[in-house]
Amino acid sequence: MCVNCIRNEVDITEGIPKQATIHWCKNCERYLQPPGIWVTATLESRELLTLCLKKLKGLNKVRLVDAGFIWTEPHSRRIKVKLTIQKEVFANTILQQIFEVEYVVSGQQCDECTRMAAQNTWKAVVQVRQKVEHKRTFLYLEQLILKHNAHKDTTNIKETKDGIDFYYGQRGHAVKMVEFLAAVVPLKYKTSEQLISTDIHTSTSNYKFTYSVEIVPVCRDDLVALPKKLANNMGGFSQLLLCTRISNSIHLMDTNTLNTCEVAHNIYWRTPFLPLASSKGMIEYYVLDVEPLGPVRGKHVLADVHVARMTDFGRNDDEYIARSHLGAILNPGDTVLGYDLSRSNFNNEEFDKLDRQSLPDVVLVRKSYPVRRKKNKQRQWKIQQLGKEVDEMLPRKQDQAKIEHDMEMFMRDIEEDPEFRATVNIFKAQQAATAAAAAAATTQSADALSDGEDEEEDFPDISLEEMMDEMQINLDGPDDVGEDDEMM
Repeated sequence: MCVNCIRNEVDITEGIPKQATIHWCKNCERYLQPPGIWVTATLESRELLTLCLKKLKGLNKVRLVDAGFIWTEPHSRRIKVKLTIQKEVFANTILQQIFEVEYVVSGQQCDECTRMAAQNTWKAVVQVRQKVEHKRTFLYLEQLILKHNAHKDTTNIKETKDGIDFYYGQRGHAVKMVEFLAAVVPLKYKTSEQLISTDIHTSTSNYKFTYSVEIVPVCRDDLVALPKKLANNMGGFSQLLLCTRISNSIHLMDTNTLNTCEVAHNIYWRTPFLPLASSKGMIEYYVLDVEPLGPVRGKHVLADVHVARMTDFGRNDDEYIARSHLGAILNPGDTVLGYDLSRSNFNNEEFDKLDRQSLPDVVLVRKSYPVRRKKNKQRQWKIQQLGKEVDEMLPRKQDQAKIEHDMEMFMRDIEEDPEFRATVNIFKAQQAATAAAAAAATTQSADALSDGEDEEEDFPDISLEEMMDEMQINLDGPDDVGEDDEMM
C-alpha cells in the first residue's frame, strides 16, 4: 500500500488522548504535577511542555519526534500542543503523523494556599529561647540567619518576649532550621506534635509539629564558675573563667594563664552552670600602668594592669592590680571594663566553694571607648534585620529603651572586634552618612574646641572595604521596566 492508504487504514495516534486537563492554582500560579507536587511554569515554557507531555498516557508506545506550543489567548484557559510522532506499522515501514492535543486549564487551590485561606498557615514552628537579660545573642543569630539565608522557607517570623518563633509550611524546613541553629550556637531541643485531623478511610493524619529550642544562657564576656568536677575533667582548669566567644560550643579563657578551653553543648547540658555576672554588671576602670609579662596566645598578651575605678578616680587612692589578657591593646590612660569581685555578692554555689584568698579583686574583660560618637553623627554603615512580627501590641517605654540599648551594645561589638564582624554582613549607609555630615557641619567648630586632644585616634571603625553595597530594585512605573528588570 502507498503512504496515503496506510494512513487511511492505520491510525498511530490511537490510544493517545486528544484532550486532557491540567490543574492550576491562581493564587500562587503553580501547576499540579501528579500526584501532589506543585511546580512553577510560565506559558510556553519548557517546564510547562514537560508537564503537558507527562499527562499523555499512551505516548510511551510511540516515538516522539517533535513537540511545540500553538499560540492561544492567555485568558482562554486552553493550551494547545502540536506533536509529531513515529511508529512502525508494518515490517520495515515507519509511519509519521502530526496531531494536536488540547489541554483545559482547570482551577484548583494548592495545599499551601488552602491553609493560608483557612488561617492555618503553618505546619511546623521552631521556638528559639534563651533565658538571659539581653537580646544580643538573638541579634547576632539574626545576622547569621540573614547571611546564610536560612529563613527563606519561613511563612512567618514572630518576635516574642524571650526569643523568636519561626513558622514553616513543611516539617522538613523546620528540621533544616534546627540543624542550622545547632551548627552556630550551643543548644538543646525537644519535639512535640499536635493532632489536627484524621481521615479514617485512608488512615492518614494531619499533625502540627513544635520544636522547642533552648540556647545556653552563657554569652560573650560573661564570667562563669565551672563546677569542680567539670574543671577537673577538662584538664585541671581554674574554675573562674571568662567567656570569650560563642559558636556551637562555649569558648572559655583563664585570664591568669591565657589557657583556653571549649565546652561542647552536650557536656554543658550534662553539667549545666549559670554565669556569675554578665556584661550589664561590668564597671569602668582607668588604666594607670601596664606591665607585660611575656606569654602570648594569638592576639592576647598576658600583663599586670594597674587600674582604679572611674567613680573613685580623683576621690581616693584605691588601686588594683589585675592580671589580664589585654596587655597588647591597653596603655596608660585608657579605660577598660571589668568585674569587681571585691564588692560583688554572687548567689552561686560553685563560687561560694572557691577560696576567696586566691580570687582576684578585678577581672578585666574588654577595652572601652568613653569618647563615643556625637548624637548628631550617625554611623556610616548599617546591618539588615529580619521582617519580624511583634507578638505584643506595643512595647512599653522601658522595654523600647532596653531594646535600643542592646542594639547599641551589639553595634559596638561589631565595631570593636574585627573577628566578630567578619561573620556579619555590613552594608553602606550613604544616606545616613550624608545626613550626618550635613548635621555635623553646623557644630564642627564647637566640637573641635570641646574635643581638642581628647578625641581618640584609635577609635575602632569599619573600613569601606568591609562594607557591602545593598542591592535595591526600584520599579517606579511600567515605563521604567526594562528587559533586565523583567528577567529579574
